[in-house]
Amino acid sequence: MNYQETLQFLYEKLPYFTRIGEAAYKKDIHNTIALCDALHNPHLNFKSIHVAGTNGKGSVSHMLASILQAAGYKTGLYTSPHLYDFRERIRINGEMISKEEVVDFTQRIQPLIDKISPSFFEVTVAMAFDYFSHHKVDFAVIETGLGGRLDSTNIITPELSIITNIGWDHMQLLGDTLEKIAFEKAGIIKKEVPVVIGKMQEESWPVFLSKAKNEMAPLELASANRSIASYHWDKESLYVKINGASYETPFELDLCGIYQCNNLLTVLAAIDQLTNAGFYIEKEAIYSGIKNTKKNTGLLGRWEQLSSDPALVVDVAHNPEGIEQVLLQLKHTSYDKLHLIMGMVKDKDCERVLSSLPMDAKFYFTQAQLPRAMPSEELAYLASKKGIIGSTHAHVNDAIKEAKQNATAKDLILVCGSIFLVAEVDRKFWTR
Repeated sequence: MNYQETLQFLYEKLPYFTRIGEAAYKKDIHNTIALCDALHNPHLNFKSIHVAGTNGKGSVSHMLASILQAAGYKTGLYTSPHLYDFRERIRINGEMISKEEVVDFTQRIQPLIDKISPSFFEVTVAMAFDYFSHHKVDFAVIETGLGGRLDSTNIITPELSIITNIGWDHMQLLGDTLEKIAFEKAGIIKKEVPVVIGKMQEESWPVFLSKAKNEMAPLELASANRSIASYHWDKESLYVKINGASYETPFELDLCGIYQCNNLLTVLAAIDQLTNAGFYIEKEAIYSGIKNTKKNTGLLGRWEQLSSDPALVVDVAHNPEGIEQVLLQLKHTSYDKLHLIMGMVKDKDCERVLSSLPMDAKFYFTQAQLPRAMPSEELAYLASKKGIIGSTHAHVNDAIKEAKQNATAKDLILVCGSIFLVAEVDRKFWTR
């Protein structure tokens, strides 16, 4: 198989959560164990950091990887899903895995794939671990896919575990209360492995305390010893001053979303844990890594402005808590009229999201081109029950085109609601 044939095989042969949802979710890690056993357990050959959480885990993973890279560590990064290129999921020092290595790995394990029928995610996790081992990374930052306890990534024993926060997402798989969701996320807490919790929440905190106590895992709340003193944001950077830590100079972030303030606290707590454990990370590397996260790791889609006059911004926020953070960003943004382009997938809490949206925006409902996507007409109907009326569009780029025609130079066009929707924005066309 060539590269395109290999991708087709991975997408079509293997159950793929992005496309079909719950049917692709394997509620155990037996297949991942079998795959890694066949590969001589590559995950034992490098140090790792494990990151879970409802929101922010991607940003935290990328920032940590950027800092470690700036500190001179050869750093692997495994995240999901991807936006434009499958290879975004697996990187070393920001460089994506080569097409040839994707093909080679898939061919090597195809007999085992035929035997045990793993999911797409299980195979990509094994691919990442094998790749990181083969290239002898010093560290790998590993983002969970869904949950934690039964996630395929949870075969690792990391140097540090991180749980960013708990919110309403994937309830049909993780549980219908925040306590149940927290229990699943807490599954990444390992015996005597330090854990950083990004946010204090009444429902989840006792769950994390109990799990950490049972595992004799030192637990730190990111905001216990540091807080946000101040921040200000312009179109290119977010500047954040920290209280209670040894960082006198404000941080400059190339991730502009104000919600990155909380993620920054989590990252700094994680770095403190690593340095306390004996890993050498200069302060200059921390500042440089934070300032150059997008450059170093290729992170996309977090309050990312693609064009101006009118401003076109994309954000992968897709659940109630994520949308809440985007709405906070809007309060700090100057514009005349908001043109809100939305598409969601069927298994998200669409009604709760719709209930939070600003009524004075002009709405454009659309959908990603995958089976899980909620049809734009159905989303528009749900919105109408909330008193929100908008146009419907078969494709996100059609919606952007109409919004561009309707908007003035000082308006804001925002695309959000689904990472898969953002992935279909024609970035080259709209940024030209």
